Amino acid sequence: METALSFWQTLLLSALVAVVLFVPFLVHKAEENLEVFLFICSLAAVSISGVWSGHLLAEAVKEPLLISVAVLVLGLLFKRFGGGLNLFANRMENRLGPKLFLFSFILLLGLLSSFITAIIAALLAAEVIKSFRLNEREKTRLIVYACFAIGLGAVLTPVGEPLSTIVVARLKEAPYYADFFFLLTLLGWWIVPGVTLFALLSVPLASRALTDPNRSVSADTNAAVLGRAGKVYLFVAALVLLGEGLKPLAEKTILHLSRGVLYWINSLSAVLDNATLASIEIQPSLPPDTLVFLLLSLVLAGGLLIPGNIPNIICASKLDIKSRDWARVALPVGLVCMLIYFILLIVLL
Repeated sequence: METALSFWQTLLLSALVAVVLFVPFLVHKAEENLEVFLFICSLAAVSISGVWSGHLLAEAVKEPLLISVAVLVLGLLFKRFGGGLNLFANRMENRLGPKLFLFSFILLLGLLSSFITAIIAALLAAEVIKSFRLNEREKTRLIVYACFAIGLGAVLTPVGEPLSTIVVARLKEAPYYADFFFLLTLLGWWIVPGVTLFALLSVPLASRALTDPNRSVSADTNAAVLGRAGKVYLFVAALVLLGEGLKPLAEKTILHLSRGVLYWINSLSAVLDNATLASIEIQPSLPPDTLVFLLLSLVLAGGLLIPGNIPNIICASKLDIKSRDWARVALPVGLVCMLIYFILLIVLL
């Protein structure tokens, strides 16, 4: 049910969206403490909308648990056995060559993320890329490409990410009767070329050997691994609250718009969990071509900024990538991809 908003609530929530979008790029403290900044904004959003409830608090506490535990456990495993993973990557690079190895690595991460989950794919990407003999700017570029590929690929099955889980749940009845392979059938022809594109974009970064068989195991301390898991927990909790707090504004402003307008409105999923927007927009009454429009825009825009999806959050935390550094790479390539997809969708659908 749509929540009625007063003029002042609408105005304040709209201003809050602008704050979330721009302040991390303008205020160094907000960028350095992005998790805390987003959490404060999420509390403001829920308070302005007046949607506080015991259920919401329970969701904010429960929802981040799985991903945080995964980050903690796999972080400790990588700390203990990271040398073996690095040795395997080195052997594959020696067998394939740097360019084919990097292309295959990004492509497989993207395509497998819908089965191994975006969380595990992101953790693997972060651990392997962190060990590459690249400078910080090159690592940022590569991890952005990897996260775009993972974000795209994870939508193909309901186990890949929350967005796909919600979509399949919303469409499981007539007329779609969505099953496990529904999104693969609907979006596969659009998603696989996108994943391949980001794998190709990574190839020029492999101008020299990437892996080092003599690299020591991850230097992370137990405290660092625990701190990273805590940051991810706070980040996800903030997104849960922020999504619920901004949901009334989204319901009021984006419903009943044309699919072309919604395509670009969905760029808000760069800061607003795309699963929240999907829960508002995706209805069984929508025709298949409109579903394709909406879903592609949501998954593409999710890569534009760090809060856009879970892989971004994990990898930015693991490699200590700041908001402006991420945006410097992701915004140009992401917006160009959104434009290309938009033109193709208009022409072909």
